[in-house]
Formats: sequence, C-alpha cells, structure tokens
Amino acid sequence: MQILFRAFLAIYLAHLLTDFVFQTHGLVEQKRRGKLFAYFLHGLTHYLAAVILVGFFIAGSTLLLRTHLVILALSLVHVLIDFAKIGLAQKALVKDGAIAYISDQFLHFLSVALAAWLLAPGLPLAEVTALLGRGRAIPSKLLVVPVIYIGVIFGGGYLIRALTRPLAENVKLYRPENRGEPMKNAGLYIGWLERFLLLTALLLQSPGTAGLILAAKAIARYPEFKSEHFAEYFLIGTLLSFSIAVVGGALLARVVLGQFRIAG
Repeated sequence: MQILFRAFLAIYLAHLLTDFVFQTHGLVEQKRRGKLFAYFLHGLTHYLAAVILVGFFIAGSTLLLRTHLVILALSLVHVLIDFAKIGLAQKALVKDGAIAYISDQFLHFLSVALAAWLLAPGLPLAEVTALLGRGRAIPSKLLVVPVIYIGVIFGGGYLIRALTRPLAENVKLYRPENRGEPMKNAGLYIGWLERFLLLTALLLQSPGTAGLILAAKAIARYPEFKSEHFAEYFLIGTLLSFSIAVVGGALLARVVLGQFRIAG
C-alpha cells in the first residue's frame, strides 16, 4: 500500500510544482493565445518533474518503461485538461472563476490518482477501494509536508483570486496623493509569505504569530481603509487566506507531530 501513496504524493507534488511554481505568467498568456509550444513546454516540465520525483522516492522506477509511459500519458492528459479549460473560458462556455478552478484541479487530482494506481505493481482495484474507504493515513511525512506547503501557499492564492475576483471589479482603491502606484504583484507575494508564515507558525504551535501578520497587513493598508469597499474586500481576502492556511497548518501539525500514523 505504501508504494501507492508514495507514487501519488510524488506525482501530485510534480503537478503542484508544474502548475503553481514553474509556470510563469508569460507562459500562461502564451497558452491563452493558443501557442502550441507553450503547451508543449508545460507538458515537458510536468513530465520531467514527475519522472524525477517518482524516481527519487520509488527506487528503480525510472528504469521501468511502464513508469515513463504512465507519466507521459499523464502529462498529455494534464495538457489536454488545461487546453480544454482555456478553450471553454475563451468561448464563454465556462466562467473563469472558482468553480472552473476547482473543477480543473479535481480532474488533475483524479488523473494523478489513476496514474499512481497504474504505477503500483500488482495492486488490485478492490484493495485500493477498501483502502480509501477506511481512510487510512498517508504513509510518508517527507512528501506530505511539501504537498501541503505548495498547495496552500500557491494553490491557495489562485483559489482566493478566483473567489474574490467579482469583488475586486467593484472596488475602487483609495490612494492618497503622496503615494505612488503599488508594486506590481505585491499582493500576490504578500499572500505567499502570509500563508507560509501561518503554516510554519501553526506547525511550531505559535498561533500568536497570526495576530502579528494581520497587524502588519493592516498597517501597510491603513490609508486605503478610508474606502469602505476596499476595507471589506481586504478583510474577506485576508480571512480566506487565513482559513486556507489554518486548515493546511492543522493537517500538517497532526501529521508531523504524529497524531496521524505515518509509515516510512
């Protein structure tokens, strides 16, 4: 059973890295413009990341032809899902929001689970179903930690933007005359750091750090609170970010502190 979970976590970590770390804004824009090379580069990145991680965490797997065929097929499916999502959004058949994001990630999750099952030698489907039904814990601390960190920090940011996009369109930022234009993507980087610090603080059992983070954000944005709409938008975004980090931090603390039984 352990090899199934290790394969799943290794491949899913590769997916998270490919989508949220290695994929630049420029590459996303090229994909939206229908550049096939951008899709090829994205798929190649996914393939290489998955092969390297699976080979590292499952000894001897890179020497098997099945490993490369399964991961190659998964990378192709990954690219097709992205292509379909962008195409449907451009044709206005699917709104590019929270539902589209969650559906896209759910399809990726299912494809990763199928690939992990195909890589697990001799594991009957009935046994996998029984395992999922019992809800047994993930058997690898080493892989759980980066999965939660990357999913919360980077994936959480995408989800927050999708959820707050309708609010952002109605917010007019108040900006005093003596203040210049905001740094490009400053909010994105602040969100990454915020969730990283919250996850780490919860892991270290220091929830008081959350108050310091909230205070720092409030001080930085204080002049703009004169706009009531912005204040509400800021509060909603911050609470969403905190909620995602708290859920991830609670799970991470349970795993690392041994309240879940982790094999390997």
